[in-house]
Amino acid sequence: MNIDRAVMAFAGTMILLSLALSQWHSSTWLWFTAFVGANMLQASFTGFCPLASILRGLGMPSGERLFYFVMAPLRYLSSAA
Repeated sequence: MNIDRAVMAFAGTMILLSLALSQWHSSTWLWFTAFVGANMLQASFTGFCPLASILRGLGMPSGERLFYFVMAPLRYLSSAA
């Protein structure tokens, strides 16, 4: 799993969890849903995502690095044939 997929999986999980908690516990949990959505929106404009920075610091590979290690050798093999 790369950083891009981990961020999307985490955001989706937090949104679903907060929606469930808003139904079972308190509607105040919808503010957390709005926070996650606002964070995703600002990340799309600024390119800065706090979770991605944390995951990068923990050593998770980025999607770009994954491309070079997985897809580039396949492209080389297909052009050699």
